[in-house]
Order: sequence, then C-alpha cells, then structure tokens
Amino acid sequence: MTIYKDLEGKKVVITGGASGIGLATAKRFVDEGAKVVILDWNQEELEKTLSIIPELKSGVFADVSNPDEVKSAFKKIDEILGGIDILISNAGICFRSPFLKIDYEQWSKVLRVNLDGMFLCSKEAIIRMKKQRSGVVLLMASTNGIEGHPLYADYNSSKAGVILLAKSLALEFAPWLRVNAVCPGYVLTPMQKAEYTPEMLEIVNSKIPLKRHAEPEEVAALFAFLASSEAAFITGQAIAIDGGETAGLYTPMEE
Repeated sequence: MTIYKDLEGKKVVITGGASGIGLATAKRFVDEGAKVVILDWNQEELEKTLSIIPELKSGVFADVSNPDEVKSAFKKIDEILGGIDILISNAGICFRSPFLKIDYEQWSKVLRVNLDGMFLCSKEAIIRMKKQRSGVVLLMASTNGIEGHPLYADYNSSKAGVILLAKSLALEFAPWLRVNAVCPGYVLTPMQKAEYTPEMLEIVNSKIPLKRHAEPEEVAALFAFLASSEAAFITGQAIAIDGGETAGLYTPMEE
C-alpha cells in the first residue's frame, strides 16, 4: 500500500498508538514501510496491538503526562530505533461534563495528558531531531480547539493550546523542522461508538455537510501525507479534517 516512497525506513513514534486513530496511524505507517514504535499507557492494549501488527518495531509503556516516564520511554526508543524522524503525538483523553461539574482534578488531568503530554513528547523528540537537523512533528489537536463546544471546556482549552504549541514550535525550529496540528472533527472510533447511541450519531451526522463521521483511517492518511515530502512546504498549520463542520453554518439546500 506504499504511497509515499520517502516514508519507507523512516523512524516513527506514535503516542496513543494502541487504539483508535493512533492504531489506524500505526497500521498506515507500517504499510508505508516505516519503522514504527508505539507508545501507550494501556499495557494490555499495547500487547494486543503488537500481536495484531507484528511488523511494529516495538511498543513502549508510558503515561505521556509523567515527565520521568516520557524520558524513560524515549531512552528505550533510542535503543530500539536509534533515532527519530517523525513524531505523531496523538495520546489524549476527553470527558463530557458541564462546566460547573468539572472539578480541578479532572481539569488538571485533561490538561496534563492533552497539553503537557504534547510538550513533553515534542521536547524529547526535538532534542533528538536537532542533532540531525531534520524531522517532522505532528500534534493531535481537534476542531474543538478552533471553535467553542459546550460540555468540553477542559478538552477544548487543551486542544487550543496544542494548536498554538504547534505554531510556536514551527516558527522556533524552522527551517529544518516542520510542525503541524491535525484537527479532526467527529471520528468514528470505538470510543465514539461506545459513547453515542445510533440515534445520537444520526443527529450529529445531520449537522456535518458530508453527512458522516470520519473513519480513523482517513485521519491516518492525513498524518501520512503531512509526514511525507509531498507536504514539504506545509508547516505551522492547524489542518481540519471534519467533513466541512467548521466551514460555517450548514443549511441543507434543495437541489
């Protein structure tokens, strides 16, 4: 399935790589011939993923919000890959809570994983990329970081921070490093299927111009493109993949 020849042999690290979009992305980069290590905080899912995708170089256990665990994980990655060309910082969490029901513990947890985790993993990756004066960092943001959504104040805030982190890093480390934020809208992951009833999914789909959720593989395809030389002039961007959700007010028109 190789599409981007220059991804073959690239050393790729994917956080949150044992499920959802991360898993689909790991599969895609393996198909592209890359050397892939996934990082995740769910040991059971890690082992399951390694059995599903035997072509993976390895899976490393770590909580991306823990500085010591991240440092240790990247030292293991050094031993496995001997460097890193591409970081896909995908790990994140989300809770659906009214603002006044969000306690500080939940707020802090969401920010630690979704934003601190991006900082910690990006820093470790860029330290290594700087030695070779090349690399690509792709951060998982969200359309929730572009516009407001009720019931997700903590998540929205974290993803807005991720977008500005990507833009800041892109400017600071140009021209040898490219950094972009990927901003999915609704994606039909196992988590989404578990949280939403078919009726709820139908209501959401009716408000999306393309009338459906994205598939995880479609987001993985965007990651592959942005990591490749085909995207060599794209950096510092927040790129939405949302079926037109953030294009403006959607009012179905009669043909």
